[in-house]
Amino acid sequence: MTIRLDPIDWRILRELQSDGRMTNVALAERVGLSPPPCLRRVRALEEAGIISGYTVLLDEKMLGFSVTAFVLVGLHSQSEADLRAFENRILSWPFVREAHMLSGESDYALQCVAPDLNGFHEFLLRELTSAPNVASVKTHLAIKRAKREPGVPMAAK
Repeated sequence: MTIRLDPIDWRILRELQSDGRMTNVALAERVGLSPPPCLRRVRALEEAGIISGYTVLLDEKMLGFSVTAFVLVGLHSQSEADLRAFENRILSWPFVREAHMLSGESDYALQCVAPDLNGFHEFLLRELTSAPNVASVKTHLAIKRAKREPGVPMAAK
């Protein structure tokens, strides 16, 4: 289903992506609307699923999660039932913050955070590598984050 967005919708999305905490009054002012129609547009974007939620970005290191790792997982079987079972298992793992099914050599890429290397190692041993259907696991520890820009590139639209 394709949803047609006009320039005002794009401005609303751009502003909310850069500051999801702004009030409707401030948003309306920035996009050139009065508050009631601005709020109607935001609600329509939410109902259409274009805005899927609101969140806050936390600094994981300041909260005691000093390890970020990217894990490539290969599965023995890629049947629909096995993929669904693995994804359901991923949902129960708090250290896994993002998971993407891939094409190519690996089946999934997981972004994980952990308090320290021992905690991450325990997760690997007790959860990930012992999970049913897991054939291979390759881990890559992040040294530093060079860029963090959630959302989509609004300037490209």
